[in-house]
Amino acid sequence: MKIINPYLLAITTLLLVNCSPKKEVTSLKNSYKDDFYIGTALSASQIEEKNAAEDSLICKEFNAITAENIMKSMFVHPQKDKYDFTLADKFVAFGEKNKMFIHGHTLIWHSQLAPWMEKIKDSTEMKAFMKDHITTIVSKYKGKINSWDVVNEALNEDGTLRKSVFLNTLGESYLVDAFKLAAAADPKVDLYYNDYNLEEPAKREGVIRLVKKIKAAGGKIDGVGSQGHWKLDSPSLEEIEKSILAYSALGVKVAFTELDITVLPNPWDLKGADVNQNFEGNPKMNPYPETLPDSVQTKLAQRYADIFKLFLKHKEKISRVTFWGVHDGQSWLNDWPIKGRTNYPLLFDTKLQPKKAYNSVMQLKEGKE
Repeated sequence: MKIINPYLLAITTLLLVNCSPKKEVTSLKNSYKDDFYIGTALSASQIEEKNAAEDSLICKEFNAITAENIMKSMFVHPQKDKYDFTLADKFVAFGEKNKMFIHGHTLIWHSQLAPWMEKIKDSTEMKAFMKDHITTIVSKYKGKINSWDVVNEALNEDGTLRKSVFLNTLGESYLVDAFKLAAAADPKVDLYYNDYNLEEPAKREGVIRLVKKIKAAGGKIDGVGSQGHWKLDSPSLEEIEKSILAYSALGVKVAFTELDITVLPNPWDLKGADVNQNFEGNPKMNPYPETLPDSVQTKLAQRYADIFKLFLKHKEKISRVTFWGVHDGQSWLNDWPIKGRTNYPLLFDTKLQPKKAYNSVMQLKEGKE
């Protein structure tokens, strides 16, 4: 008679329990799986999985990721003849391990450049830089990264082209060149133009002109990324909807790439205020240093619900909705436009707990509007 080791039996049973199919967990990514990807931006520490609780929340709630900073030029290409892919590799590995949609951010941007890049004055040198930079990075992650922000924030608020080191050295042809280089390095990856305030009429028209020019010149552009750094009362849902329709009419996908909603006053909104004044430490600019009042929690929840209702209305046009951060504590809005404030722009609080805003977004899919 064969004697079964009770210890081995217990281990086998445990493994069977852990590996058996589980009931689908209630989460953002599962609730919206038939609509669009639900993404988040990852900080360096999250990419390195330094906090188990944050890691667990990211894997539970999101099925798309963007690197908040570490793939920007100053980090990934710090010197002319040196690339540093250490954290970028970990970011991609994190996405692959968790079967996530991986978005690359960003290839060409006037900000967060390595110092040596800002000194390029010659058109020949700039062309060589762009070819090397884009080709090297996109080729390295060919077949691994699903979409790229090829060009980021190239427009002024009036829809004209922003004066940058790229425009100054190459003229507007740099835009077409960037998309052609990215497509040559990975013909199958989706290529996006990404910017903020894209629901504003003048800037929207600038994007429309830009996409048409890139296409007319033979460039490959697959989508427009609207950052979605919004407020409780603006922009209007009507303007957001007009933008979705306008960009979709160009034959490209629409993504909301950096979504967050500030609940704090902005110094530029103050009538008669000198924006050069130092607002740091001003209690009027930081009204909720400890906790967000329930009345404002409710407003934030309603704002998110209204926005996601609109997204669902146009879900066939929208490829991805990505929040700019996992929880309130890591939001860039705690330091912009005034450092040291406490903002509450996301769906999870600093303790990683879901807020009323999270519930309002989830209830849209549960029929509890």
